Amino acid sequence: MFRFIHTADAHIDSPLNGLEAYDGAPLTALRGATRRAFENLVVLALDERVDFVVISGDLYDGDWKDYSTGLFFSRQMARLHSAGIPVYLISGNHDAASIITRRLSLPENVRQFSTRTAETREVAGLPVALHGQGFPNRAVPENLVPGYPPPVPGQFNLGLLHTSLTGAHGHDTYAPCSLRDLVDKGYQYWALGHVHRPQVLHEAPWVVYPGNLQGRDAGETGPRGCQLVTVDDGLEVASAEAVALDVVRWARVPIELAGVADEREAFSRIGAALGEAAGAAEGRLVAARIELAGATPLHDRLRQDPQRLRAECINQAQMVAGEGVWVEEVVTDTTTVADLGELAARDDLTRVVLEILEEAGVGDLVLPAQAVDMLGTLPSEIREVVEADLAQETRAVLLDDVRAILLEALAHKGSQS
Repeated sequence: MFRFIHTADAHIDSPLNGLEAYDGAPLTALRGATRRAFENLVVLALDERVDFVVISGDLYDGDWKDYSTGLFFSRQMARLHSAGIPVYLISGNHDAASIITRRLSLPENVRQFSTRTAETREVAGLPVALHGQGFPNRAVPENLVPGYPPPVPGQFNLGLLHTSLTGAHGHDTYAPCSLRDLVDKGYQYWALGHVHRPQVLHEAPWVVYPGNLQGRDAGETGPRGCQLVTVDDGLEVASAEAVALDVVRWARVPIELAGVADEREAFSRIGAALGEAAGAAEGRLVAARIELAGATPLHDRLRQDPQRLRAECINQAQMVAGEGVWVEEVVTDTTTVADLGELAARDDLTRVVLEILEEAGVGDLVLPAQAVDMLGTLPSEIREVVEADLAQETRAVLLDDVRAILLEALAHKGSQS
């Protein structure tokens, strides 16, 4: 029996997206998250006394800004070298041979596969044949699997491959292949990389994405880590365990405000939801994207003062979790509870305004020709800023803000008549 760790997509020194400073924000923890997650990987390998480690690409996030990234990795590998644990790795699209221009010599326990052709490496003292090929360039449009060596008889055959398979949402297509290509190759385990969501695609043979070590934005929620794999004496996978190694846990925190008219109740719900997210993270720092939803009388007030709303959400986070929650963003997707039918029946002007708002909310939002002409008269540096604010993807948000203000004004007028 032997055991190994399968990891990928460490993206060492990659910044977490959406990082915004505010008083009390845990910036040091956020900026050092990818390194600390990798340190957790090394500790796991040492504690579990695994026989070897495989890294299936994107160890780095791109070319090093300086040598500190390489020195960090070398230092961690030296710890494994002292324990007699070899490490086998391939390069991916983010750390392809053509991208990494700085180099450092590495401890003797680190073995990197060729980027020119697929090759086989044996693990000393174990019946294991590792097959792999790294990326020579960022873009690898061809299927690499046909070029991988045939399985070695009497060995546990493990393939390292950085691939999108036939395509994955949110990921560029690299080294495309089908699941059938992998299953038919005859290996017992495929150690994949590139797709950041942990998933077991097939068992016997095992085809596994371990996911990235550390989530980097609100689209990468939930536990992140590696696979700890045990192989029995019959050279079959006895178990494959997902082990969480992340130090910052991204969470989308939905909060339903339907019918809530009291601000205190709304903020209490926000605090309770953040407290639950902190508890589920098991001591990790939570990077929370708060998502408010529901038809509420507070809709207009929430939309009109986003700075106060964000500050109150941070305040609630501090009260329920101290420094355990960082508020990444507050998304207000609430709706008004105004009776549009009653408003429209009030008078002709109100009806016309509501009809215009309704028409503006359908289909693509097109700027009037007069507005486009006015933009052309602005100085270039001002025009670029205004055009960015009026980009298609942001106009809907602006329209929602305008609609909220107008509806509140109309409703307020009705309450005073």
